[in-house]
Amino acid sequence: MNSGIKNANVACEISIIIPVFNEGDTIEQLLRYLTENASSPALLEILIVDGGSTDATRNIVSSFSKTVSHKIELIPSKKGRSVQMNTGAHMAQGRILYFLHADSFPPKGFDSTLITEVGKGNKAGCFRMKFDSKHILLRCSQWFTRFNVKICRGGDQSLFITKEIFDTLKGFDEHYIVFEDCEFINRLYDHGVFKVIPQHVITSSRKYQ
Repeated sequence: MNSGIKNANVACEISIIIPVFNEGDTIEQLLRYLTENASSPALLEILIVDGGSTDATRNIVSSFSKTVSHKIELIPSKKGRSVQMNTGAHMAQGRILYFLHADSFPPKGFDSTLITEVGKGNKAGCFRMKFDSKHILLRCSQWFTRFNVKICRGGDQSLFITKEIFDTLKGFDEHYIVFEDCEFINRLYDHGVFKVIPQHVITSSRKYQ
């Protein structure tokens, strides 16, 4: 289902893929943040891949999309984050895929940063991460995201990857119900491509609380 899209004929550089299920309390805040903090409407499209939400998520996305110049599309999918992210990647038009959770906020100008990194030859990677909490255990956990090793990775840090590499690795393994992001990132490391950008995604601590 397309949601009142402007700039539909502009070739985008980045496809932001956000899997959602009943994110009515958070999705408008994230969409507003992304559209206000991107460098240019022409640089990205935002694909909201819905796994069958029963709350107001879909109506909120549809209504918000009509108020901005960015391309925002609501895509129905089977439930399951790995399935939803693969569905979004299949529909994406950008040469760079950027997978983002509905409660995570990338740094201002994130789109230009990603394009610059890919231009340098960094074809996959993530930002460092901070939680929106000062809990000592979460502060300790977020500190380790600066290190470029498998054990310090997770989906809350977001993930960028060129569509070429994503297709080469055949996407997320849909057998995984959880930790699908860790499994895929492990394959990226084995493939020899991963960059940790020294800027931060701010992620909600709600799951950990």
